[in-house]
Amino acid sequence: MTPAPLLVFVLAVFLTVQGLTEDATAAGRKGPVRIGVLTESWGPTPQIVGMRDGLKELGYREEKDFTIGVRFTQGNPAELPIGARDLVRLRVDLIVAGETSNAVEAARSATDRIPIVFIGGGDPVGFGLVKSLAHPGGNITGIADLDIELVPKRMELFREIVPELKRLLFVYDATDPHAETVLRVHRDAARQLGLTLVERPVRSPEEAKAAIAGVRKSHAEGLFSPRLLSQNIPGFMLEVGAQGTVPTMFYSTFFAERGALASYSPDQHELGRGAAGLIDKILKGAKPADLPVLQPTKFELAINLKTAKALGLVIPRSLLLRADRIIE
Repeated sequence: MTPAPLLVFVLAVFLTVQGLTEDATAAGRKGPVRIGVLTESWGPTPQIVGMRDGLKELGYREEKDFTIGVRFTQGNPAELPIGARDLVRLRVDLIVAGETSNAVEAARSATDRIPIVFIGGGDPVGFGLVKSLAHPGGNITGIADLDIELVPKRMELFREIVPELKRLLFVYDATDPHAETVLRVHRDAARQLGLTLVERPVRSPEEAKAAIAGVRKSHAEGLFSPRLLSQNIPGFMLEVGAQGTVPTMFYSTFFAERGALASYSPDQHELGRGAAGLIDKILKGAKPADLPVLQPTKFELAINLKTAKALGLVIPRSLLLRADRIIE
């Protein structure tokens, strides 16, 4: 399956991605620590950039002390196990699983020896990624993004921003093993707020595009993006949101900066910096099993005023005062 190309996840300039080669993995190699990153994204994310920046702030020198090699699967979850096995075969010293529980599970299935640090992962305990936040066990630790816990708050903010909101279009990947759990959380949040969740399960990028591209306010007054990147669902939602026809709410400031109406999430760059701290401890001898899973402490509400104007929305001053990022 080839994911549909999208303008979304490219942050090129900000991170030089080191390629991993067979020659660089010879037994007995001396040199920089090799960090392999596994992500469903299309390019370096704010989390990966934050991790790189965090390591440098801790005194590690890129190229001399560490290199980063990334396996991007471009929204195709079926490629994650292949990417994970590639990283193991190339004998990286540590694996970072970015954004999604699917990436973490693929890395865990590929190795029980190489340390794994996840960034995000939704609900790491509920999804069975770790035994507990305090004692993760195995070869895995990381920093959670609290995405599941933040769904009700994100939805509540969306309703404040869009007073006419009654129906939310929620397109989700029906092939994801955690789809039912995620869907239940969204259903409960919508019900508590008196909203109708318009559910659209999809199984391919083509289905996702068809479900999203033709949406109008007569179908739903808003689009609510899932956290997973699979099937390019957030990318297709961003295309619609940037056109200023239907309001959109996302899980990362990254999207609000590129035309979505709003987002509410942990600071993604800070999540990466938190992961860098865990990597530092592991490189100094700590075992992942003994390192408690971190949780974010900094959250961002971002509102794109240019998109709001195109939608004919007047954002209440009270919300603007609460926003951490105003994009004009």
